[in-house]
Amino acid sequence: MTTECVLVTGGAGFIGSHLVDALLERGHTVRVYDNLEPQVHGPSREQGEWPAYLSPEAERVLGDVRDREALRRALQGVEAVFHMAALVGVGQSMAEVERYVDVNVRGTGVLLDLLSTEKHQVGRLIVPSSTAVYGEGAYSCTACGTVYPEPRGEAQLQAREWEMRCPSCGQMATALPIVEEKPAQPASVYAVTKRSQEEMCLVVGRAYGIPTVALRYFNVYGPRQSPLNPYTGVVTLFTQRLLEGKPPLIYEDGEQTRDFVQVSDVVQANLLALERVQDGALALNVGSGRPASIRQVASLLGQALGREIAPDIPGIYRPGDVRHSWADIARAQALLGYTPHVSFVDGVREFSAAICSVGQSSIPALEDSDI
Repeated sequence: MTTECVLVTGGAGFIGSHLVDALLERGHTVRVYDNLEPQVHGPSREQGEWPAYLSPEAERVLGDVRDREALRRALQGVEAVFHMAALVGVGQSMAEVERYVDVNVRGTGVLLDLLSTEKHQVGRLIVPSSTAVYGEGAYSCTACGTVYPEPRGEAQLQAREWEMRCPSCGQMATALPIVEEKPAQPASVYAVTKRSQEEMCLVVGRAYGIPTVALRYFNVYGPRQSPLNPYTGVVTLFTQRLLEGKPPLIYEDGEQTRDFVQVSDVVQANLLALERVQDGALALNVGSGRPASIRQVASLLGQALGREIAPDIPGIYRPGDVRHSWADIARAQALLGYTPHVSFVDGVREFSAAICSVGQSSIPALEDSDI
């Protein structure tokens, strides 16, 4: 394997820092470019204090992706870029539209403008996308075949009719894994910015001959996931409530499903994209390929933490929530050789052990956020 100088924007974050560790283990020279967003890293990061978990072997550059001059300097000598930097959070994006578009879309634009107009040595670009670009999942109707329903309307949700119906004939539909060809139906500003990021990178990659991969992450979880992050996810949210002796709060009936993928498997996909994609531009799903219900999440966490508290399921809902979403990973398996190694049961146990090892007092109180 040829070692390279690799730039990881957002490399001090949850997924980015795990990727940095793996790149270093493979002998690459790694440069981390991060603004240490306080909402992710805590208020102490405003003083430029890097997280303790970030490897000292990585070069550290404090900077914003919208700062063209700083980013130009960070690109010097770099042969591959993982553009991990982004603001995340579905709900928050709807209240901070300008900020999300500025960071996620304009920030990516600055990077791509440098790659398209200035001399550089970058030979590969990998950008994380999100399951959020799909919106609602894919379904099968016995009469109409594969269908892609719009989000459930208010009347259906008020009637507590949780499952999806065929948009053509109205029959109850059965959930399917999502393939990359599914039409994008972004339902939040965050989702729109992720779709814009991946499309911009793929277009520029094709135009300038830079092999480019957009990896559409499903629900990533694992050690170092910041509870301060508005996109921290249901695993961390339920963990906090259980540690406080409170029941996990579950929306709808708890039978909605998601694809939970452990961070080490996401890192695996990124490394394979770096090593095996030598030309072209493509988008790939990165998930476990298996659905898990939100009830199952609460139960597994309770068992792992020794806090088996029955969840609170009051039948409330959030307009716009996806009912079922999990990945078809056949394309990533075929093109990259990607194979998830961590089962959800084992991953939950590892995550719970990591949370408990740092002590309950170090985990701040959380509000219900995105699943």
